[in-house]
Amino acid sequence: MQSAIQLQELLRSINRKSYPAYKSLKGVYQFQKYILAIDHVQGDPFASPSHVSVKISHKAAGFPAAYYKDHLTRITLADYLTRQFEQQVNRYTFRAKGSGKSGLISVTKCGQEVLERTACEITEQGIIARFFVGFPANGRTINSGELEKIFFEFLPVCVEKAFFYRNLSGKDLENAIFLAEDQQFIREEISRRSLAAFVNDGAVLPRESGISSRPMKNCVDFSSPESLRVTMELPHKGRITGMGIPKGITLIVGGGYHGKSTLLNALELGVYNHIQGDGREYVITDSTAQKLRSEDGRFIKDVDISLFINDLPNKKDTSCFSTEDASGSTSQAAGIVEGIEAGSHVFLLDEDTSATNFMVRDAFMQRVISREKEPITPFLERARDLYEKAGISTILVAGSSGAFFHIADTVIQMDNYRPVDITDKARKLCGDYPLNESTASEFCLPHSHRIMSKAAPSKSPKKDYYGYFKPQDKPERLKVKVSSFFGK
Repeated sequence: MQSAIQLQELLRSINRKSYPAYKSLKGVYQFQKYILAIDHVQGDPFASPSHVSVKISHKAAGFPAAYYKDHLTRITLADYLTRQFEQQVNRYTFRAKGSGKSGLISVTKCGQEVLERTACEITEQGIIARFFVGFPANGRTINSGELEKIFFEFLPVCVEKAFFYRNLSGKDLENAIFLAEDQQFIREEISRRSLAAFVNDGAVLPRESGISSRPMKNCVDFSSPESLRVTMELPHKGRITGMGIPKGITLIVGGGYHGKSTLLNALELGVYNHIQGDGREYVITDSTAQKLRSEDGRFIKDVDISLFINDLPNKKDTSCFSTEDASGSTSQAAGIVEGIEAGSHVFLLDEDTSATNFMVRDAFMQRVISREKEPITPFLERARDLYEKAGISTILVAGSSGAFFHIADTVIQMDNYRPVDITDKARKLCGDYPLNESTASEFCLPHSHRIMSKAAPSKSPKKDYYGYFKPQDKPERLKVKVSSFFGK
């Protein structure tokens, strides 16, 4: 490890040189209150900015040990510090001048959810913050004087104000930790009470716009129906009431634009904790819940979709199904099976984003197209078995087909963003509109053996570029691509 003075000397020695000379800065440097690491240096001022990190010991940072005692508090503290660091960095980005991305200082932008990120990590030894810096240059000539400003003037101020407990609002941080503990308490409580989700009274579910996750102003606050209202005593906030959605099959209905999808979107994000002021702080869903939808054109590899799709005209085996361009129904079937394999206990579906022929087949269609000619077993005929035999609940938004009323355990009508329990009313009406008797095959959980197979070698030899026959004793290579983003 080198000293900060040595970094300063290095910067001055490469000034006015060609940009690749910045590569010599890669390494670790000891500053007075933290360690600076230059992990990756960009190739030129127009390329993706350089990767830089700082490490601060717990002793220097001075945070109470209770704020990083377990996984929950560490994630909450790291999220809070990332937001503080972002605020500080935004004041100094591009204040150092130059070409391209010169002078950029960038930190992961946090949304409304409290997430575990590599941008800030709390370890046993201390705090690690990772961010981007655009190393300054004029054209492709190094301007290390501007980078010296960043490392020795701007960055020390940002680190001091964002990562040292004495410079932060202790009350705000305490509230963030307490909120996370309350949210975790609700998550555990809904499991004990056999609930799939909880939405507190007073929650603000609508968002500012379709491209903003901030809460909408002057909107209708959530108010739970009396029949579904539950009360909890939280460790820090105290008593709270709200709507408990029981396990089983829950149907959310209502007129267009009355808040059906808004409620489902809130439940979808209820697997994450939210920051204070989001409006959905106490909207909590089973942590294994998964939103499913049709994904036309998606890739599927070796998935057993025989629970939903069988007897294809081309005789293709659906117990180990692969395709590079799935249809809407096939993609949704694969998504559900993958959810089962992942251990999900709650499926969230919206009729708007589902394949119609996968979800339901009405009586008239069944009369026209016989069961023997239809490879798809609709979700309507599998939802009950998914719950009773596999323990997987379903929360479904529907606005056009009344068939789902027949399988629902709970029916919630959204009326101007206010939920109304109409379960009894729906059950009475079901007698007037009976469903055809189900003819689905016996329910059997998909065979989960997700070791992707590789294509067998071709029997006919192929020639290479020079006209020679290539050996065919090896199967085709299987490529797996993983997308990762630094600082996120």
